[in-house]
Amino acid sequence: MTPQELNQLKKYSAHIRANVLKLMKAKNGGHLGGSLSIVEVLSVLYGRQMRYDAKNPRDPHRDYFVLSKGHAGPGLYSALSVFHFFDEAEIYTLNEGGTRFPSHPDRTKTPGVDATTGSLGQGISVAAGIAYALKLQGTDQYVYCIVGDGELNEGQCWEAFQFIASYRLNNLIVFIDDNKRQLDGYTKDIINPFDIVEKMRAFGFSTERVNGGSEEAISAAVDRAKAVTDSAVCIVLDTIKGQGIPYFENIADNHSVKLSPADTVVIDESVAALSAIYEEAK
Repeated sequence: MTPQELNQLKKYSAHIRANVLKLMKAKNGGHLGGSLSIVEVLSVLYGRQMRYDAKNPRDPHRDYFVLSKGHAGPGLYSALSVFHFFDEAEIYTLNEGGTRFPSHPDRTKTPGVDATTGSLGQGISVAAGIAYALKLQGTDQYVYCIVGDGELNEGQCWEAFQFIASYRLNNLIVFIDDNKRQLDGYTKDIINPFDIVEKMRAFGFSTERVNGGSEEAISAAVDRAKAVTDSAVCIVLDTIKGQGIPYFENIADNHSVKLSPADTVVIDESVAALSAIYEEAK
C-alpha cells in the first residue's frame, strides 16, 4: 500500500466516524460504541478490498458483506453513505416510519445490505451459507462478515464456525470485533472468552490478531487471509468500544447511549476535527 492509498483510507475512516457521530447527535443517542469500533475495518473493506458497484448493489458478481453484530447498523449505514450507495442525508431518517434505515440492517430496505441481521449469532450462519453457495458455483467472490465479541456468547456462532472450518470456506473472511465490552459490561466479567485466537485455531481456522484501529494492519491481514488456500480464515480485531473518540472510549456504558449536553459538545468538537481530515485538499 502506498502512502497515498493509506492516507485515503484514513480519510474514509474519518468520514465514516464523523457520520456515525452526526447520526448519534441527530437521534440523541443509539448504538455508538460498537459502531465506532468497526470504522477502520469498514474503511478498508469498502475502500480497498471489496468488489462492488454502488450504483448496482445487487450485482451478481459482487463480494458480499454481512454485519452479524447488527446493532452496529449506524456504522454500516455511515460507511455505505461515504461510498455513495445513497445520499448521506438519507441516513438521518434512521428508525423513522417508512425509513430505508431501520435500527438493524434489513436487506429488503437498504441498498448495499446483503443480509438482514440483528438476532445475534444468525449473521455468521447466513454468511456461511452465502460462502458455501459461491464455493459450489466456483466463483472468485468473497464474503466478509463481522462478528461481535459479545455475540460469541451465542452457541449458533460456534455451530457456524464448525461448518465454515469443516468445509474450508476460505472465501469467507471472518472478522471478530474484540472490543472487550458487550451490552451489560466487559466480556471477561459476563462470559470470559479467554483467548479468542486460540479458540478459532482450535476450531480449524487460520487466525491472527491485528490492531483494529490500523487501516494498514487490517488490509495487510486481509491480503494474508486471501492467500490461505487450505482452511477457513479469521481475523480478530483488537479494538476499543467507542474507538477513535477517547471521551466515548472511557464511558462505562457506551454500548447504546442517550446523549447528555456534555456528550453533544464532544460530538461537535470531534466532527469538526474529523471533517478537517477528510475534507483536506478535496
